[in-house]
Amino acid sequence: IIASCILQNVVNMVSVMVVGHLGELPLAGASLATSLANVTGYSLLTGMATAMDTLCGQAYGARLYHRLGVYKQRAMVVLSLACVPIVLIWANTARILVFLGQDPAISAVAGEYARWMIPSLVVYVPLQCHIRFLQSQSIVLPVTASSGTTALCHPLVCWLLVYKAGLGSKGAALSNAVSYGINLVILALYVRLSSTCKNTWSGFSREAFRELRQFTALAMPSAMMICLEWWSFEILVLLSGLLPNPQLETSVLSICLNTGALLYMVPLGLSSSISTRVSNELGAGHPEAAKLATRVVMYMALSVGLVLALTMVLLRNVWGYLYSNEQEIVTYISRMLPILGISYLIDGLHSSLSGVLTGSGKQNIGAAVNLGAFYLLGIPLAAMLAFVFHLNGMVRTSPTQLFYLPLNGCPEI
Repeated sequence: IIASCILQNVVNMVSVMVVGHLGELPLAGASLATSLANVTGYSLLTGMATAMDTLCGQAYGARLYHRLGVYKQRAMVVLSLACVPIVLIWANTARILVFLGQDPAISAVAGEYARWMIPSLVVYVPLQCHIRFLQSQSIVLPVTASSGTTALCHPLVCWLLVYKAGLGSKGAALSNAVSYGINLVILALYVRLSSTCKNTWSGFSREAFRELRQFTALAMPSAMMICLEWWSFEILVLLSGLLPNPQLETSVLSICLNTGALLYMVPLGLSSSISTRVSNELGAGHPEAAKLATRVVMYMALSVGLVLALTMVLLRNVWGYLYSNEQEIVTYISRMLPILGISYLIDGLHSSLSGVLTGSGKQNIGAAVNLGAFYLLGIPLAAMLAFVFHLNGMVRTSPTQLFYLPLNGCPEI
């Protein structure tokens, strides 16, 4: 699951890398557009899809196999409806960013990039639902294989659209939809043709259009638990656009958060694993086994966090060249990465505990904790250090991570 999470993140990461070599302005615009897309779209859809972890996992543990297919289709219906306001927001990204005080030149580039990201929603929704459907049954190798195939194809797809087709940064945005589509086709064929899904997938059902309100009632706290954390990081990108030299600050912070998103795939994989295990055990009526699995994943999270921190320290002087040839950007990133790595010593614990809450159907607790830790402490602290004490982006960001990530995890412990 960890491998599949990392490979799924490669799509957006490579797109930003390719755009970064087109220049500082395209990088800043693409980064800002990606941040807004994460805040208003991907985070919401990913969070709502995690409701399937609870429903499908517990149904599978209780041997109610036919319900998994119904839940998958129901999730696709609800998430598709949620895309309507998302499309409207993405289509007006430039105006929204200017209204929020962002640089007009960067906002114009970001608006164009966001419009070309809209097609990705068409395939992102069913892709997320297929992934959750399979993972809830502990079917992970096909997900990893399809994600790996997509990750291998995406650099070529992105290069063809950006350079050969002459679309520039617009091609990078469009390439996301193409690569997500490749991933979706592979998983859909597996579900349709594989004998391992014959009990859980019996074709389309009218039941998918029933109890939409009940599914939404679980999907919304699931989304808020994910979104409140995700949004806090993207808000930092928007704040960086208000600092002096917004192109530099936005580019550097976006690259660091893009890197952080890649690192986060490791604890996210642990979160998905423990969520599936806990929901399966609770559905089967084995709460003690769920508790044991929770203790095991906590030790794993600590070990993984240490490895991630060391990796960031060792790669700090070369990582920036993957995104930009500008020496100023590369140097700035080298100072940020060790601090980013330290934060993941804590974030692994937080992600694992969030997975336990998801598997238990207690997403409302996670949402409340994230609201208090990130928005009552983290974001106000970031704004104060940046605009009251006039510290640079690195000093402003790092204490925020070091303060609110531990506080986000400790109440759940």
